[in-house]
Amino acid sequence: MIEVRVTRKHPEAEGIFSFELARADGGPLPPFSAGSHVDVHLPGGQVRQYSLCNHPDEQHRYQIAVLLDPSSRGGSRAMHEQVEAGSLIRISEPRNLFPLVHGARRTRLFAGGIGITPILCMAERLAATGAAFEMRYCSRSAERTAFLQRIRESAFAAQVTFHFDDQRLQAAEVLAGYADGDHLYVCGPGGFMAHVLEEARLAGWPESSLHREYFAAEPQDHADDGAFEVQLASDGRCFQVPADRSVADVLLEAGIDLPLSCEQGICGTCLTRVLEGEPEHRDMFLTVEEQGRNDQFTPCCSRSRSSRLVLDL
Repeated sequence: MIEVRVTRKHPEAEGIFSFELARADGGPLPPFSAGSHVDVHLPGGQVRQYSLCNHPDEQHRYQIAVLLDPSSRGGSRAMHEQVEAGSLIRISEPRNLFPLVHGARRTRLFAGGIGITPILCMAERLAATGAAFEMRYCSRSAERTAFLQRIRESAFAAQVTFHFDDQRLQAAEVLAGYADGDHLYVCGPGGFMAHVLEEARLAGWPESSLHREYFAAEPQDHADDGAFEVQLASDGRCFQVPADRSVADVLLEAGIDLPLSCEQGICGTCLTRVLEGEPEHRDMFLTVEEQGRNDQFTPCCSRSRSSRLVLDL
């Protein structure tokens, strides 16, 4: 854990604050790469992941931005209402589950709303290295567009197109003409991401060129959830997972060391190898191809289609 001080809290757009974080002891922060995020430990004990959106060469500060979500489970509200300039909070070192592919022929960046945070950092890196890229930034209006002025004044402003509700993104047209070596990155609301990714697939983009990061999981229907068993390959112990509990809950209660963060199947922190059995994937982290291999799953939210899963634990 790193103790940091909030050196600046700034309204970036309607419902969005940015926070600049500096190490409390005055030292440099750990280096990070474009697409990285940190775990932020909030005053009420919750932990949330926020993407870093400043230039990745900077080590004197981290910058994050937080949208006040009306359906917040408390994280964004705590950031908006309890964290101020001067506050001391704890964060993790940066982790990157959404990295840029270096040496791409051309990179297409798509941001929807607060999904601009990792995408902006990527644009900063690509511009600094002289890479070929373009960015499409979709939001409801200019008033709700975070970092609007920063982007318009940036060295890569000519490579960015804004799409507000009165000038919607024509994804099929934008994504036509895929060539080997092109890569696409998308972050934002689930519906927006699903639309961009589906149009890319229809235009001939291979899965290996499609990269995405989710901020929230889609609601799940638990009406048909059933009980099943998990077995630890290391010592053979078996645990019953009832219909109303997750694998992670059961294992943690039994004292099994299982890293856990988002608890929604978004971040991949708890990803666990499956040696036997067929998982029922409910995560937003693995690709469709990775889920199809059934050799790993996210115990925080995914379940089992078979009566037993044997886990590499």
